[in-house]
Amino acid sequence: MAADPSPGRGRRVVLVRHGRTAWNAEGRAQGHTDVSLDDTGRRQAEEMAPVVAEFDPALLVTSDLARARETAAFLEKQTGLTAVEDPRWREYELGERTGLTLAEFGERMGVDHEGWWDVHAHIDAPGAETPDELVARVLPAFEEVLERLGEGETAVVVTHGASLKVALASVLGWPVETAAGIEAMHNCAWAVVAETGSGRLRLSSYNRTVEGTPPD
Repeated sequence: MAADPSPGRGRRVVLVRHGRTAWNAEGRAQGHTDVSLDDTGRRQAEEMAPVVAEFDPALLVTSDLARARETAAFLEKQTGLTAVEDPRWREYELGERTGLTLAEFGERMGVDHEGWWDVHAHIDAPGAETPDELVARVLPAFEEVLERLGEGETAVVVTHGASLKVALASVLGWPVETAAGIEAMHNCAWAVVAETGSGRLRLSSYNRTVEGTPPD
């Protein structure tokens, strides 16, 4: 179910993926594990923050996991805002896949992993959260962000690669299965969801980085 904005308020939500961690570099599934940014991740966050700050956000929200909070800290410095921590913006809980590369998980489960080209793709594993369970927490979180914005205001949300894709699909009213067809977001890249004059939410940009065009 898509988020239901009030008509014509021109609000905007910028969804930022956290900076790189050592587990990202190794291709390990992180899920709810509290892995901090590595040196590259901190540099990415430092370079991203002044660019995203040009959106002039009125609200900054972050997942409560360390890699997101540490990324948000760079945005706090640039915007003067204090990030609101919300665990609903966490990554998937990955169950027995947590901490494993795709090759290691495939070996443990006795299945071929060669087709799993995207580490952010949802894979059924014992104890893992389902896409519908993720939608049930992230969609209300997105709606709450919208509700806190005034006319023409922008929020920045720091979250995670796979949960970000599911959030986009759900708020735009797409079937949750379409998240699998969305390219994985780069570390410290961002997407923008903008409200049109009719109140409809549209994806206006995706996977933007500091090397791309600055925000309008």
